[in-house]
Amino acid sequence: MGVIANNPRFTILAETDDYIVVSKPAPLKVHPSSPDGAPTLYDELRGLLAYELLFGGQISIINRLDRETSGVTLVAKTQETARRFGMAMMAHKFHKTYQAIVHGWPEWEERDLSAPILRKGEITPSPIYVKQMVHEKGTPCRTRFKVLRRFEGADGRRFALIACEPVTGRMHQIRVHLSHLGYPLVGDKMYGPDETCYLDFIVTGWTDDLERRLLLKRHALHSARLELEGGEAWEAPLPDDLAAFLSTKPTA
Repeated sequence: MGVIANNPRFTILAETDDYIVVSKPAPLKVHPSSPDGAPTLYDELRGLLAYELLFGGQISIINRLDRETSGVTLVAKTQETARRFGMAMMAHKFHKTYQAIVHGWPEWEERDLSAPILRKGEITPSPIYVKQMVHEKGTPCRTRFKVLRRFEGADGRRFALIACEPVTGRMHQIRVHLSHLGYPLVGDKMYGPDETCYLDFIVTGWTDDLERRLLLKRHALHSARLELEGGEAWEAPLPDDLAAFLSTKPTA
């Protein structure tokens, strides 16, 4: 699936009378969540689909990505399509594949991890309310991982590109599971080597110090492919920031 059109805020991957598929960039929010007037994907879609909305259409974002996660985002344009996709999502008929750049070289090539997740604050005090953790009292979660390549940075630090297939869909699941395995996402302010990066970012915004600690301005997670069982499939290439990070010569 190739790019069919570009928008200043996102790339259109596919469009029919029933749906539109876009590649959402980071750090664009999906929905308005604060009164700061920052642009969101929803706002941009309202402008793009103004004609459809005028004649009874709607905007239903089917797979919602975190602000810092880029990639394939499916949007229903009609009530009937929203219902069809919603039922398929509940029946686990959508198969998602993400690509993540992590610190370190996993000793495995493939890993199928089942590890329950809950909000960290339910077990132990945490300065970050939404932060999740693996814990036996949590909700069951399962993610499949496959190493795509290993490489070294210019300073000799080791990194890996990993394909991630979440079987369940819990908050921050991929990030939590990778951190639990000892391979946190590059650029992850919350689940990386130092959670104070998140707290510092809230106070100061992006700084040279955070760039030295995190290496990337956002966490290196990309929604690469979304497939409806027995139906359509959509893919989004890695965005420029992640592709540039991968430009180091492969090691294995």
